[in-house]
Amino acid sequence: MLCTGRLGGLAARASALLPGRARPGGLGAGLWAREVSTSWSPVGAAFNVKPQGFRLDLFGERQGLFGVPELSAPEGFRIAQENALRKSDLLVARACSTPPGPQTVLIFDELSDALCRVADLADFVKLAHPEPAFREAAEEACRSIGTVVEKLNTNVELYQSLQKLLADKKLVDSLDPETRRVAELFMFDFEISGIHLDKEKRKRAVDLNVKILDLSSRFLMGANFPNKIEKHLLPEHIHQNFVLAGEHVIVDGLHAEAPDDLVREAAYKIFLYPNAGQLRCLEELLSNRDLLAKLVGYSTYSHRALQGTIAKNPETVMEFLEKLSDKLSERTLKDFEMIRGMKMKLNPQNSELMPWDPPYYSGVIRAERNSPTLLTPGMMENLFHEMGHAMHSMLGRTRYQHVTGTRCPTDFAEVPSILMEYFANDYRVVNQFARHYKTGQSMPKNMVSRLCESKKVCAAADMQLQVFYAALDQIYHGKHPLRRSTTDILKETQEKFYGLPYVPNTAWQLRFSHLVGYGAKYYSYLMSRAVASMVWKECFLHDPFNRATGERYRREMLAHGGGREPMLMVQGMLQKCPSIDDLVSALVSDLDLDFETFLMDSE
Repeated sequence: MLCTGRLGGLAARASALLPGRARPGGLGAGLWAREVSTSWSPVGAAFNVKPQGFRLDLFGERQGLFGVPELSAPEGFRIAQENALRKSDLLVARACSTPPGPQTVLIFDELSDALCRVADLADFVKLAHPEPAFREAAEEACRSIGTVVEKLNTNVELYQSLQKLLADKKLVDSLDPETRRVAELFMFDFEISGIHLDKEKRKRAVDLNVKILDLSSRFLMGANFPNKIEKHLLPEHIHQNFVLAGEHVIVDGLHAEAPDDLVREAAYKIFLYPNAGQLRCLEELLSNRDLLAKLVGYSTYSHRALQGTIAKNPETVMEFLEKLSDKLSERTLKDFEMIRGMKMKLNPQNSELMPWDPPYYSGVIRAERNSPTLLTPGMMENLFHEMGHAMHSMLGRTRYQHVTGTRCPTDFAEVPSILMEYFANDYRVVNQFARHYKTGQSMPKNMVSRLCESKKVCAAADMQLQVFYAALDQIYHGKHPLRRSTTDILKETQEKFYGLPYVPNTAWQLRFSHLVGYGAKYYSYLMSRAVASMVWKECFLHDPFNRATGERYRREMLAHGGGREPMLMVQGMLQKCPSIDDLVSALVSDLDLDFETFLMDSE
């Protein structure tokens, strides 16, 4: 019910390699703009402060992170945390003593807000701050608030104050749709936390949640920890590509863009070499998630995690992934052949395609089709993507911060941001702002078209890789005990859903940090892209500047945040309920090359 939020906001974007890291539902939602105005609004204050003119305070006191005085030093997190907990105690007492009615929901929302203001900011700082002391203090604040959240999620008296409201049909009927939806979301969070269990089992649920928080933190740290190998075991001529420490070479990533095949191979094999402690941590994390799910009445953790999403259950997710994989298979094989051909061209002595090859060689192929720009196509696309998140927050018109803007189910949260990528790839839109930096001349249409089409090169293979990741995530969070080791499952799933061979003595899953924030929900990016694709093609493709369509988009999708069922918002925009086949077809059709572009290139 509390700060296990709908979407991780800025922290999500900072930590994600692909889509934002999302967290399962709770009384505290994500970080982003709120209509509710209270006294302690760190991110809101940072972005909403009125301009005061330029002032450089060289000798004054530090103002604190995001203008929050308490956070001028790491110890400030403890002060902010204590203030939030004192306020939450008062709000719990109010919720339990207030007669049931709309005011009950407002108090719950304020309780959510009080805890989120600290937890969400801490979640961001622990990932982004350059100073270890700040990161450690923020980490402790996250853990402390998280523990309180889990206890409140099983607080019987607090639960009963909400139950009295929802059990009174006359009162429920008097609530407006948004208030009723928010009340039901809070109740749902109680239920998936085990409020219906006896006292001993409720305590067990809290203990499991706290243990999962600790294991998640450990796994994230281990996922990014470098590996080392003795110098003499690597050819000397590639030492310079890595960090050297005495007699060891330190490998801190996959070096996927390195032009030397041997560098990429060495990095892949060393960085992904299994770590026994990290393997135990992952197994324990998955096992405890399964125990929690079963304790509160779900057959798998995936069933618990997918409640309230577009997909609703793991069966639908797997149907979506398997149908998509089938549709992609021939295109993926063609992409692999293209990549293999480029490798053969550049390195005839070693033309076998391996898992460390596609990122580099597909980049080479795309580069052969880009003209240089000051703002790369990827940067421009990312700018539009983030603008989509900002629009979602700014145009939200919910009464409750708990469901405002991006605080919505994970597989809907990326729809507005991905939709904006389609605008970034349309010449009619790009032509409005893209100019030569010296002459001011508009970018030629054929250049924009080539840039956009270049993104489709090897895109089937990229999408197939995401299908593999999403399927692996579902299996790990499916039926337990797992029938094989996580590495054996990785190998089997890679062979079924990707196609390139598993490399012996590697354990890529131990670096898959999204298993923490995206547990059982990694499919969400593909689902969001499918919905965004349908919205673009059926609503904006004909005229991206159509005012009436834009108003409908704002009214049907952006305004509600998480205050409405996600599929109802999609239906309102598309004027129909899309099937799994519709969503799969939308994704696959995005891969089709534009014949007009090739005609322009040949002129």
